[in-house]
Amino acid sequence: MPSLTPLPALIDNYMWMLSDASGGKALVVDPGEAAPVLDALDELGLELSAILVTHHHPDHIGGIGRLLEEHPRTQVCAPVDGRIPIAHRRVAEGDVVEFDAPAARFTVMEVPGHTRTHIAYCGGGMLFCGDTLFSLGCGRIFEGTPSQLLASLDRLAALPGDTRVCCGHEYTLANAAFAEQVEPANDALQARMRQARALRQAGNPTLPSSIAEERAANPFLRIDALPAREGQPKENRVARFAALRAAKDAFRA
Repeated sequence: MPSLTPLPALIDNYMWMLSDASGGKALVVDPGEAAPVLDALDELGLELSAILVTHHHPDHIGGIGRLLEEHPRTQVCAPVDGRIPIAHRRVAEGDVVEFDAPAARFTVMEVPGHTRTHIAYCGGGMLFCGDTLFSLGCGRIFEGTPSQLLASLDRLAALPGDTRVCCGHEYTLANAAFAEQVEPANDALQARMRQARALRQAGNPTLPSSIAEERAANPFLRIDALPAREGQPKENRVARFAALRAAKDAFRA
């Protein structure tokens, strides 16, 4: 069974490494910085076999060039987007990417909203969702529309509850502060906040979370459970989601 490791990078990014010590190979998701990946590979004596990219932002692709210099046989899989200059394979909705070592098989999901070409990789009980879904939050809408991002989140929320959510940033506590304002009586949220504080105080990541945890505590997956804000009809899910995302954009803890 491959090992899953979050690699901290830049200010608050996580790059995800899936590795197989017996096979001597590893793959990495969204390498915004090369050095932490190279250090981890050297420490474990592994060769990089693949890079999976979710979207074009520099903090998710900035390390690819150097990683390929050090590990030139690495295969890069990325969405169909010319802003990602290096890719050996362009993937889209329903495509499958599969590797022998580390043994892994992922189905590609198109999840636009944060960016127009954002994708996620799902398989083996893991979801690499970049900046579409966060622990207790979701990505800002830079290129897409509220309708697109809500549809993307609905798709992710429908995955099995035990799916591990491997997102791109350590935002749990910051997102929790907003979520508590939205739904202060949510017991699942309060439990998640206590867990996250303990993990961070111990110097550990709060990730991965699970789809079940997110369905229970993430306000952006709970549009239908939240009370309608003033002026937002209960039946207009998109308008209520857009208002919630705008409130988060303006929120200061």
